[in-house]
Amino acid sequence: MTLPPSAEPTLWELHRAVVQLREDQRDDIAQLRDDLRGDIAALATRLDQVVTVDVYRADQRATGQRLDALERDLSAVKGSREDDQAQTAANRRLVISAFIAPLLLSVVQLWLAARGSP
Repeated sequence: MTLPPSAEPTLWELHRAVVQLREDQRDDIAQLRDDLRGDIAALATRLDQVVTVDVYRADQRATGQRLDALERDLSAVKGSREDDQAQTAANRRLVISAFIAPLLLSVVQLWLAARGSP
């Protein structure tokens, strides 16, 4: 089927279509550029929060050293507590032997004297 000559676009219409196509492409490229800038800015803020492997390892070593020091301190406190408990037991024995035993012996002597043994 043949088209009548008036159905073909004129040069002005072709020019306008090409100009519109260029404007659309320019707008799309500008939008892509803006999106890319936003993505790069978001990535930059995320990269500011990232820690390097060396810093992370150093932090882990420092944490390990602090835990080791705490464990040593805890074992020293436990040893000190055991020593204190042993000292408390020794003090109880000393109190018994120094005060209660002589008092008990005095009571026994008084009882024997009251009983009248020669």
